[in-house]
Amino acid sequence: MASSIVPGPGPGRARHRRRLRFALVALASVALASALALSTRFSAEAQVQAMSEWDGADCSVQIPGSWASSSLLPDPFTRIDGSRVTTRSQWECRRSEIKELAERTVYGDKPQPDSTTGTVTSSRITVNVSDNGRSTSFSASVQLPSGSGPFPAVIVYGGFGADTSTILAAGAAVVNYDPGAVGAEGTPRNNKQGAFYTLYGATSTTGVLMAQAWGVSRIIDVIEQSGGSILNNSTGVTGCSRYGKGAFVAGAFDQRVDLTMPIESGSGGVGAMRSIAQESGSQPLSSAYGEQPWLGDAFSAYTGNPAGLPVDTHEMVGMIAPRGLFIMDNPHVEWLGARSGAVAALGGAEVYKALGAGSNISYHSNTANGTHCAVRSEWRTPLQQSINAFLKGSGTPPGVISMHPNKSANLAQWRNWTTPTLGSGPTTPPPDEETTTPGDPGTTTTPPPGGGGCTARIEVVSTWNGGWQGNVHVTAGSTALSGWRLTWTWASGQSMASSWNATVTSSGSAVTATDVGWNGSVAAGQTRTTAWGFVASGSTAVPTVTCAPD
Repeated sequence: MASSIVPGPGPGRARHRRRLRFALVALASVALASALALSTRFSAEAQVQAMSEWDGADCSVQIPGSWASSSLLPDPFTRIDGSRVTTRSQWECRRSEIKELAERTVYGDKPQPDSTTGTVTSSRITVNVSDNGRSTSFSASVQLPSGSGPFPAVIVYGGFGADTSTILAAGAAVVNYDPGAVGAEGTPRNNKQGAFYTLYGATSTTGVLMAQAWGVSRIIDVIEQSGGSILNNSTGVTGCSRYGKGAFVAGAFDQRVDLTMPIESGSGGVGAMRSIAQESGSQPLSSAYGEQPWLGDAFSAYTGNPAGLPVDTHEMVGMIAPRGLFIMDNPHVEWLGARSGAVAALGGAEVYKALGAGSNISYHSNTANGTHCAVRSEWRTPLQQSINAFLKGSGTPPGVISMHPNKSANLAQWRNWTTPTLGSGPTTPPPDEETTTPGDPGTTTTPPPGGGGCTARIEVVSTWNGGWQGNVHVTAGSTALSGWRLTWTWASGQSMASSWNATVTSSGSAVTATDVGWNGSVAAGQTRTTAWGFVASGSTAVPTVTCAPD
């Protein structure tokens, strides 16, 4: 039975639905902290009323004519006028700045049409769009899970994305979206084809990835207007390879997407563009620009100069925060640039951390099977957990970061900025939990060690056959630290595979780690949670750490 749709409000106007926003609800059970400084002792998982496709539509954004060039990742918390974001309300408009800069230099504009109409049935969604006197249409097939609806839905790009059998088994519908019907590949830049370009012209400077993301938004328009008898308003999006690029853009540029799951998206996808340019074997930016008109025409100015970009993809990761995000990478195919994906995830996770939503982002590249776009057993459990948490409102998100030892990343090499704790704070954590100390981002109140020294502990956040991943927390004594030096001895068979946010040296089984400057200061009696992280080979026996001021 079809749900009839009448012309509804344009995508920029208010629409009420369930989704994540900045209101936070404390959970008694918290997902494991990760190597991306994801350690908040509360979760941002909450279901609240949504406002629109883009909540910052009313923000006044003035794009400058030029901007500084830098080989480091831009600071997501510094606004165009040079001031720093300190509150969540300020972040909403800063996010709009990032959106405008990304459209201007990377993807091209995403217009909002005059009207969207259509129908939802148990087998198909039809979409009709009109704008400025022109009209177009497209459709997507629907596969429902067993049981009674209405169901949440995951929009799957081109039939290649997260495992559809797992999605259906978790109780979510699969919407099979043909992105080529909206933004076709195999066309020249001056003659782009598909439903988007029917409305906005074959010579539109908007790239195919943004055009396809626009199509996802129009599907969501129709679902939201359908009355919820078949599909409810909880929506995810996924895709692999070129479709992973598309899914990433769709989630970043529509705040109604509750769960974004890009897979092996490579250059032009999640991978940090500044890092792609330096990662040996990865697809060059010029190749990603020239292979297909994926990226906007304006990106031609940056294919050989990513340092000149005012944004990078870690900020697009940050645009998704605090909504659900599960990034999956393949470390076995050099062309896919998994290390650059990890760089972007590390940087974007700092936005999640600043919003108190650290457990809402997951990143996983530690896989054994190197086949491109394969169904991987390592991803099944976090996929189920993500669907339950972000589309069904039950359980906790996976909050797991598992980087392959050969493709791990070190954020300290890519930034010269620190992460604030944004004001208008989250709800208070449960009793006896750690609480964030105002004015000292990244530290938490814990019982201090005696005297003026320091203590440290290692937290195991992920394990696999033959290795594990740890976060290291440093606590100051009665005197503040300006730097720290940690030492320990590995058990037999253990060794350091990779690390980030610390300078680490090893001599046999002995390990010494020191801060990298920005993470060395710890206030008296406070703990810098996830001061740094590492991947270790061998058993998960946790060594005893000795800490001394440095």
